[in-house]
Amino acid sequence: MNPLQGKRIVLGVSGSVAAYKAADLASKLTQAGALVDVILSDGAERFVTALSFASLTGRKAHTSLWDSDAHVVHVGLGEGADLLVIAPCTANTLAKLATGQADNLLTLTALAARCPVLVAPAMDGGMFEHPATQANLQTLRQRGVQILGPAQGRMASGLTGLGRMLEPGEILGHVRLASSRNGPLAGKHVVVSAGGTQEPLDPVRYLSNRSSGKQGFALAQAALDLGARVSLVVGATAAPLSTPTGAERTDIETAAQMAEAVLELSRVADVLIMAAAVADFRPRQVQAHKIKKGALPRIELEHTQDILLAVAEQRRRVGRPAVVVGFAAESEKLLENAQDKLERKGLSMIVANDISARDAGFAVDTNRVSLLLPGGVVEHLPLMTKSEVAEAVLARVVGLLAEVAGS
Repeated sequence: MNPLQGKRIVLGVSGSVAAYKAADLASKLTQAGALVDVILSDGAERFVTALSFASLTGRKAHTSLWDSDAHVVHVGLGEGADLLVIAPCTANTLAKLATGQADNLLTLTALAARCPVLVAPAMDGGMFEHPATQANLQTLRQRGVQILGPAQGRMASGLTGLGRMLEPGEILGHVRLASSRNGPLAGKHVVVSAGGTQEPLDPVRYLSNRSSGKQGFALAQAALDLGARVSLVVGATAAPLSTPTGAERTDIETAAQMAEAVLELSRVADVLIMAAAVADFRPRQVQAHKIKKGALPRIELEHTQDILLAVAEQRRRVGRPAVVVGFAAESEKLLENAQDKLERKGLSMIVANDISARDAGFAVDTNRVSLLLPGGVVEHLPLMTKSEVAEAVLARVVGLLAEVAGS
């Protein structure tokens, strides 16, 4: 399911001080499974060496238009690439790309390329804001080139402004997104919920749970990797988590807010994956002032709305979403309780995990789950990373959508 596995990516590096970040990007792309061919401009070689990139990618880094094989390199690299990424891209290289100038190996390759092109500008803020640069950017956008950034921040000149190259991790996210556009979920809208909810007791305290949000975020990334449009509804997480590039994020706090967001988004979605740990109870009355330490109040609880039951009712009315996946985090009678939820809530599939296991469930990076489908189908998965679990779940979702389309 990794959209970068085996992909041929040409990474063009132009003469900016941000060229050192391109080495990190080349490493990240290679670790993600891509075959990375690097082209360095003359200016780039003043900041980084071809040997560094060759060491990181395991492939020759190309530098000169006058190498013995350069008369075919630019054609072979450009036409054989799945993606061309130019990072950093200076104002000079940007201008050459916009005007079709081909006076070095990088710009020649860009002209010969027949693949999607991503450009990450890196220059001083004044240069970026100049009308000539803005016109060049507009020209490239009109040709279908994707412009990544730039970011706001401190630059080599010591000034702060808009012109910093995006961080390698951010660029990697955009590369993954561009590589997955024709995946099996292309054109599909997937809603994923993640994290826990917080039900207030008073202005300071709340009832919550130990959900880390990691499984939900992994599911969102897996859906993106298959080409889906992803809406991610996020509650409380154990630590801040980076939103997967391309996901549309909605932040909530309470179960009521989660219900509102999920019902609104899922009524026009193809798939709902309800991975969030939503509170089953909330205080019937929220105290207007902080409960004093010496007090021992009696806290009366009430049930929160069952979101999946509400989704089931919505499906009966509007027919959406076509596929609904629930989660059952149980400490006992795992399969029995999961089967009950599957049937009672009319789910397409439920993912059951035993939260009493020390290596699965909350606050860890691994999970051991069972997938239950209508008709008594049960698939037990071994201990996996949460990313691997997400891939297994999404593979099932693709199959379920195909069944719906064929029925």
